[in-house]
Amino acid sequence: MSIVVTGATGALGRLVIAALLERTSPDGIVALARDRGRAADLAARGVEVRTADYGRPDTLRGAFAAGDRVLFISGNEAGRRLPQHRAVVDAAREAGVALLAYTSVLGGPAATFAIAEEHVGTEQALLASGVPYCLLRNGWYHENYTGALATTLKAGAVLGSADGGRVASAARRDYAEAAAVVLTGGGPDPAGHTNAVYELSGDTAWTMAEYAAEVSRQTGREIPYRDLPAEQYVALMTGAGVPAAAAELVADADAGIARGELAATPGDLARLTGRPTTPLAAAVAEALKELPDSV
Repeated sequence: MSIVVTGATGALGRLVIAALLERTSPDGIVALARDRGRAADLAARGVEVRTADYGRPDTLRGAFAAGDRVLFISGNEAGRRLPQHRAVVDAAREAGVALLAYTSVLGGPAATFAIAEEHVGTEQALLASGVPYCLLRNGWYHENYTGALATTLKAGAVLGSADGGRVASAARRDYAEAAAVVLTGGGPDPAGHTNAVYELSGDTAWTMAEYAAEVSRQTGREIPYRDLPAEQYVALMTGAGVPAAAAELVADADAGIARGELAATPGDLARLTGRPTTPLAAAVAEALKELPDSV
């Protein structure tokens, strides 16, 4: 029996592996990756690396074994994820895994923005499969915003179409730590992770205007929030080189934020990790330190 992390070389996967290595021996951890070369550093730390690709179901055969506890990180090919995800669920069922923990979206079926659709479909496939599951319904990452700080500072404004909606985001490492807790049977109720649903989000929900004010405070610049009609926001993103489909998904998610669909703060994330979630201000400070002085 092993702890298996899919998408292990992605941003979240690497943080989950790091959190697992703080809790358990590397010889009990398996990293699934499309490119074995990108996982060389993980192999050097004693983690077993297996090659698997969601889009090639044949590679998923043998990726899991009976009794494995698996973190199933959602794929990144929006619009193609549902058949890929079903292939992962099928492979896990055939292998007889002990737990399949899936990184879904905050609110699950209650989320009506387009990005949530494939997550909801995956949840349905997982529930129908009979595989012991855990739904990790992740909210937004701080990094969704702080990762674009260079662009924000260049533009002189935070741009979006979320109106006054609130976002209960948390740091990616917060979500990674929660996943590691579930996979290792930790947390306040170790026996309760099987067939559990966790609504994971930051402790505090903030508005885009409040985010802009925090960036202004830390940079000493006047960085306002400019709320745009969705069509104008999409046009600005596509003009900057963002693919049209991706830009439309971002604007649609902002509409979901305006409806309050990413504002819930039930506290599950803090309870799982046993500590408060990372404040937005700390994420802004960390991101600013990583920017070149010229920005």
